[in-house]
Amino acid sequence: MNKYELGAVIGNYDKTCTVLDTIDSIAKVGFKNTFLEWYNEDWPISQEEQLRYAREKGLNIIFAHLGYQNINDLWIEENSSIVDRYKNDIKVCADNNIPMVVMHLTSHSVAPMYNEKGLNRIKEICNYAKSLGIKVAFENTKIKGYLEYVLSNIDYDNVGVCYDSGHCHAHFNDEFDFNKFKNRIFAVHLHDNDGSADQHLLPFDGTIDWNKLAKDLKDSNYEGPLTFEIHHHRDYANMPLDEFYQKGYEIALKIKEIFEKQ
Repeated sequence: MNKYELGAVIGNYDKTCTVLDTIDSIAKVGFKNTFLEWYNEDWPISQEEQLRYAREKGLNIIFAHLGYQNINDLWIEENSSIVDRYKNDIKVCADNNIPMVVMHLTSHSVAPMYNEKGLNRIKEICNYAKSLGIKVAFENTKIKGYLEYVLSNIDYDNVGVCYDSGHCHAHFNDEFDFNKFKNRIFAVHLHDNDGSADQHLLPFDGTIDWNKLAKDLKDSNYEGPLTFEIHHHRDYANMPLDEFYQKGYEIALKIKEIFEKQ
């Protein structure tokens, strides 16, 4: 894959159309890559059907974003089935030639303190992924410290970071130690907000400094795909579907230019 190829998420929360319409539009406007919400939800069109349809449309699947239901159970003392759940998802992804999964480490604004028991569970998941040739990228979410703890204690070549621009801007006021994670950023979720909440706006509709972010990511040696976690709902629900994704693709091209000029 070439540097800075463009991709967009296949989102499942657009009430104005089906997810197949979303896939059609993503492919029609020019995106060649995508990523899936592999959440094991009871959606009208299953994640497996979405995968097949996306490939029929010629889209390359960069990664699957695994669900984060009860993810805080990673850090509790009681035995949990969560490890088996993630190992099963990773096996399905491997069987379907999806090379990477993205995972959260916490959900909501409060979680049990990170600890060795949780770390060992994560090691088991990551070792299993490695045995199948799958990369695991952990996302920066709402609480500081977990990403640092896990990446400091798991130095596997298949384990890295999925940098989420919206989370960093809204929850951390853009504070992120890019140097600490140099060479370990495997994926990105690019979207914007005004700093007050995780709004999933199109880039330039919020207040993120995209020139600075591009420089920070390039300085951390990120040269992977530019994947946009943009959704045709909320602020954009009244836009025609193709118009929204056409605008998203044109903006993605501008972001790519910013990266290439840094």
